[in-house]
Amino acid sequence: MSLPARVMRCLLLRPETLLLFCLSLALWSVLFHTDEGKTIVRSSRDAVNMMKGKVAEMMQNEGAAPDALDEELSGTWQLRSRSAAVYSIQGRRDHMEDRFDILTDTLNNSHPTIFGVFDGHGGETAAEYAKSHLPVMLRQQLQRYEKQKENSAVTRQSILRQTILDMDQEILEKLSASYDEAGTTCLVALLSEQELTVANVGDSRAVLCDKDGNAVPLSHDHKPYQLKERKRIKKAGENVCVCVSVCVSLGCLRLRVPEKWHVWSP
Repeated sequence: MSLPARVMRCLLLRPETLLLFCLSLALWSVLFHTDEGKTIVRSSRDAVNMMKGKVAEMMQNEGAAPDALDEELSGTWQLRSRSAAVYSIQGRRDHMEDRFDILTDTLNNSHPTIFGVFDGHGGETAAEYAKSHLPVMLRQQLQRYEKQKENSAVTRQSILRQTILDMDQEILEKLSASYDEAGTTCLVALLSEQELTVANVGDSRAVLCDKDGNAVPLSHDHKPYQLKERKRIKKAGENVCVCVSVCVSLGCLRLRVPEKWHVWSP
């Protein structure tokens, strides 16, 4: 008997081979000859095909021009430039409540780029209003600041803080007219060649990745269980309400009546 024949005979007559054959036969019978098995196979095939389609779309759009919009992935995946991108998942909510904006002055590189992230809750009204108006308000204030900064005590930090406070009042006035209880976090960054200024309201976080790959936090969450926040609220003479997930937000009308329910500043 030749060597290949002896090897095949040795492999086929081993108990492990017989056991593997029986298990494979049983699995094949379950998957292809029962309703449950057919459902599993069909679902797996659909999942693989869907993933292939998504990967192909992402590879195709990788070299797309700025402002390319991919509605298929999440509805809010948007590429505004080669150096900034945003990704958000709607989750189980009926509507996407998150918003963002990137405002760049292409005519004047000395003006900072404005990045804004707004994580809405209770509806998208507050986040949509902040996204549509806050970056524009900031740009106007910063343009005035650039013209007179040599003779002014105003800083980017103070402009950012006051503009967010003004935006909060505008949102409250808009929501109170329609009894809308929507609210939103607010994370804004001003980025220029020499300076990065960040302000946050709520629990949207800013993290800087340094040249060594370290994650450096640039903001702290306004959470009722955070020790820093509890001390701040207690110092203001107020109590901490554990019924809310964030103790600071824009809008959120039902937690502003009475007004002392919110004690905050960006």
